[in-house]
Amino acid sequence: MKIVKNIFLSLALCSFSIISFAGEGMWLPLLLKSLNEGEMQSMGMKLSAEDIYSVNKSSLKDAIVHFGGFCTSEIISSEGLMLTNHHCGYGQIQSHSSIDNNMLKNGFWAMTKEEELANPGLFARFINRIDDVTEMALAGVKEGMSDKERQSIIDKNLEAVKKNYTLEEFQDVMIRPFYNGNQYFAFVTTTFNDVRLVGAPPESIGKFGSDTDNWVWPRHTGDFSLFRIYAGPDNKPADYSADNVPYKPKHFLPISLDGVEEDDFTLIFGFPGRTNQYLPGVAVEQTMNTLNPAKIKIRDTALKIIDKYMREDEEVRIQYASKFARVANYWKKWIGENQGLKSTDALGRKAKFEADFVKNNESENGKSLLTAFNKAYNDIEEVALTRDYYQEIAIRNIELLNMQRAIRSLVSRYDENGEKGYTDFLPRVKGYLDGFYKNYQPKIDQEVFAALTEMYGSEAKEMYIPKTLKTASMASKEGYRALADQIYTNTLFTDHVKVTEVLDLTPEQAVAKIKNDAAYKLGVEWESLYNSTIADPYSRQKNEIDSLQRIYMQSIIETFPKQKFYPDANSTMRVTYGQVKGYRPKDAVHYTPVTYLDGVIEKYVPDDYEFDVSDKLLQLHRTKDYGQYADTNGKVPVCFIGSNHTTGGNSGSPAIDAHGNLIGLNFDRVWEGTMSDINYDPSICRNIMVDARYILFIVDKYAGAGHLIDEMKLVHPKKDMKVTETIPKKKKTWKWWKR
Repeated sequence: MKIVKNIFLSLALCSFSIISFAGEGMWLPLLLKSLNEGEMQSMGMKLSAEDIYSVNKSSLKDAIVHFGGFCTSEIISSEGLMLTNHHCGYGQIQSHSSIDNNMLKNGFWAMTKEEELANPGLFARFINRIDDVTEMALAGVKEGMSDKERQSIIDKNLEAVKKNYTLEEFQDVMIRPFYNGNQYFAFVTTTFNDVRLVGAPPESIGKFGSDTDNWVWPRHTGDFSLFRIYAGPDNKPADYSADNVPYKPKHFLPISLDGVEEDDFTLIFGFPGRTNQYLPGVAVEQTMNTLNPAKIKIRDTALKIIDKYMREDEEVRIQYASKFARVANYWKKWIGENQGLKSTDALGRKAKFEADFVKNNESENGKSLLTAFNKAYNDIEEVALTRDYYQEIAIRNIELLNMQRAIRSLVSRYDENGEKGYTDFLPRVKGYLDGFYKNYQPKIDQEVFAALTEMYGSEAKEMYIPKTLKTASMASKEGYRALADQIYTNTLFTDHVKVTEVLDLTPEQAVAKIKNDAAYKLGVEWESLYNSTIADPYSRQKNEIDSLQRIYMQSIIETFPKQKFYPDANSTMRVTYGQVKGYRPKDAVHYTPVTYLDGVIEKYVPDDYEFDVSDKLLQLHRTKDYGQYADTNGKVPVCFIGSNHTTGGNSGSPAIDAHGNLIGLNFDRVWEGTMSDINYDPSICRNIMVDARYILFIVDKYAGAGHLIDEMKLVHPKKDMKVTETIPKKKKTWKWWKR
């Protein structure tokens, strides 16, 4: 089987597409001209591909920002004002909050630039250009090479490619594989490290509906926050300084006041995290029936415990708000994903595609590949399941054990490099612990520990259970609770003061005390067993699956040469396009695509942490004091949905209209369509966006931050277009216009 060296070149010549619904897929912006421009314009787009992505002139890409590496944001003023989701800025808002100044509850609005708040560690990254480096990356790669040999050559090639770029100190070049390693693209980036908090609505707006409405439509959440990028006097990136000035962007997005109607064109620009559209059916079945149910069960148990304490204590609610949201997010996503995979018959669709693949494949490779996949996924299932149990329990949901990873790294550096290794790494550990203990309650963690270790002891095979947990299970019916009490009572790691005192000892004394700690011993014991019985076997088997997936992807493209396949998301810049669309999730239910402030009031429950509404917002609704932000029916739109193909990482992505203006802010997907990471289906896959007019309404009428509105460029593209259409199309007039 020959190596595919330029997949996109062959795709650009194709006239037939596998995609049955206009707009499916996450596309590289530099290839829109050859692959997507025609379809996008047929759906109503008035822009050209170069208006979206250009290296020769300012374009939409110059307003799109990778926010902290985990979300997307966009520039909306000539002074570096940046819009992203409330949940993307949540950690920063929380870090500035306290009982006396609860910005999560009350919101925050800087009325002058001097009041804008610095956020150490937060960065804003732009993409300067994207280059196809496939030919150089795969130079010397030959058929029949082992995966290790292949990767070794590619790694050397990529290092050589990077050396071809001349970069400034604030620039970097990142090279990422596409199509499971069959193609490579380089991304030249510029990173700004002075990013300041400008504004955030209270949780009653920014998280309205909270966990109940998460992943759900109809939605009424004002999920937005505002930051600003600061630069040095030369407009280049600089470390934080009081002398820095607002960044002057190459491009910023005007904001449309005309709103949306069903079937309007929508473009989402951002950094989607990860999708797996080309998995074989056996992998999807394993996800549905084995892995997702286990993870859902673990998080469900932890969330119920945390929720109980959050409802009892306001301080706990502040401390655990971000952690709870993080854990709950994918818990609910996995539930919806499973339901969506079943309701759209994902396994049946995979089976049909694989039958066509085997039928059209010119050799026996198709059948043998699927047979190899079946064996590989059967072989990995046990360790994959146990791996998920360990990672969900010992790493993600028991905070004491998760924190131990940093301590084990410190001890490891002492064991390997002596006092120097220890003292060099110690400041990083202390910094991490300062943040950890600020939002840590041992009594909550202890209860989670008891519940989840008992789950692990009952679900995992004996060979995967550490001796300490086995002993607890045999001790008594309450063995796991007794173990939790013993560890949390005696460990020094539940107390920041005690930990600090130990870390202030000499390295030798500190390491001796740490190694004798009960929690540390359990962490070491469990991690060692995990590495030998789970991690190593999983890694070997996963490498085999990844190799099969690369060959399978290559074979799919060669088997269906007239079909167009988009690359899976991998946190690189992508464009996805669609239309404002309602949907029918089940019999007799039809969701329209826009929600309004009236719906917020309908959901309002006084003093409820999810559905409470401030007096100010109630008053604005009661008096209909909407300013210029109401639609033609006199109502304030809050959210709308579209058919854009999005995933995690698209949080904060701009929703852009046919003319290149901001119309909304992407922040979620509908629950019935969360399986779009694996199986996009046009009937129920919808992304959820905050309407730009609601954002402006909150900033202006609710917060009284009209100075921020003054920075922005507000436009009426639909009204302007109607005016243009009424101009008589006389020959003389158009000759004058062309001049």
